[in-house]
Amino acid sequence: MRRIKVAPRPDWQGEMARIGFDYHSIDGNYWQEDACYVFDERQIDVIETATEALHQMFLQAVAHVVKTGDYARLGLSDTAARLIEQSFKNREPSLYGRFDLCFDGTTEPKLYEYNADTPTSLFEASVAKWYWLQAQGGELGGADQFNSIHERLLVEFGAVKPAIGQDKLYFTAVSASVEDYTTTRYLQDVAIQAGLVTDYIDIGAIGHRATDGRFTDLKDHTISHLFKLYPWEWLLSEAFGSHIEHSGTQFIEPAYKLLMSNKALLAVLWELFPNHPNLLPASLNPSAIASDVVKKPFFSREGANISLHQGDMHIATDGIYGQEGYVYQALRPLPKFTNHQGQAVYTVIGSWVIGHSPAGIGVREDSTLITKDTSLFVPHVFM
Repeated sequence: MRRIKVAPRPDWQGEMARIGFDYHSIDGNYWQEDACYVFDERQIDVIETATEALHQMFLQAVAHVVKTGDYARLGLSDTAARLIEQSFKNREPSLYGRFDLCFDGTTEPKLYEYNADTPTSLFEASVAKWYWLQAQGGELGGADQFNSIHERLLVEFGAVKPAIGQDKLYFTAVSASVEDYTTTRYLQDVAIQAGLVTDYIDIGAIGHRATDGRFTDLKDHTISHLFKLYPWEWLLSEAFGSHIEHSGTQFIEPAYKLLMSNKALLAVLWELFPNHPNLLPASLNPSAIASDVVKKPFFSREGANISLHQGDMHIATDGIYGQEGYVYQALRPLPKFTNHQGQAVYTVIGSWVIGHSPAGIGVREDSTLITKDTSLFVPHVFM
């Protein structure tokens, strides 16, 4: 695993805009056109194997919580518990998720967290870096990429088609967020390619029909199937959420993904699978991990409200999370590389699960050991 310099494509910004990647330079700097990470085939196999093992462990952890009813210590309400149980027992379809892994190319990948409900950086991991790869020559000519995300999405949408039939599958997000909107529209386009009837509605425009409790679109048509790029915990905390349980709407992602994406489940995983090579020690007890520890709110997103302690070093981010509770995870620092400006960057692997299968990776890097919403996306190859 190494970071190399790459010659940017002429008019690469125009190429990105042409394929619909409109946030390639969000905040002035996001997609890194002048670099890539190079893996060998063995390293990709290691990531793929770890991803498969972790996903199966998460499914077992959800089954354990459903069986024991151990929701309260995970910060989950009775309503959330009922929705989780119903969706898991009914095996409602799951489309995707992204594991964030610490991997240096040599040692076993270690899990940081599972973005199982509303994972982003999907479009760049699936489409943008595939188009980037097609333009590469020289050292990268003939290189491959761990990226079957688009093809796997087509398969998964095709698998849900019989259950949806001729009903519409609605897609929703906060349309004002360019990243969320682009990701959701991309997924809608894949669903159309798979033969589904679809529509898009801004999440703020979804209505509730009091006469029968159903959710509706702007024409008062019933929304029976809904893909949402909007966190379950936010839904359940809003007025909208009080109607979900009796709405008759099937959601993608299903409610059990709320449990999978809850960082408190890291402690349950460690209880169920102690010393597993892809897990880090984790606990809900702040004294269980004495030093070199990361403190994470259960529902933190994009590196918010994370506190990292290693010896005399203390790094923390601010944000809106923490009232729900914290999990304490042993620290495994991200591998450090050097960019072309001579600056240190810390690299995290986002390993994608589509359906229940590993399907590709995305690489992000940050200037600190905490990967934040300002992190940068770097393409990859393997040779």
